[in-house]
Amino acid sequence: MERTYTIPLRRVKNVPRTKRAPKAIKFIREFLKRHMKSENIILDSSINEKVWERGIQKIPQKIKIKAIKEEDGTVKAELVE
Repeated sequence: MERTYTIPLRRVKNVPRTKRAPKAIKFIREFLKRHMKSENIILDSSINEKVWERGIQKIPQKIKIKAIKEEDGTVKAELVE
């Protein structure tokens, strides 16, 4: 099963500036758990690089992700170019 999601990261801006990028990564993981119905989420390094691109304080407004659910229940997510 393969799906493309545009994840809004606006809500993450409500946390302190020095915690935004780590919180955004956690938010993406929780979003995928909720929508793909799986506990085992593997994020590609491209997602991490995109979130951290401008530092810990300036995260992107939204991020576009392609998630693939494998037969064993594992979800692998990568950035959409």
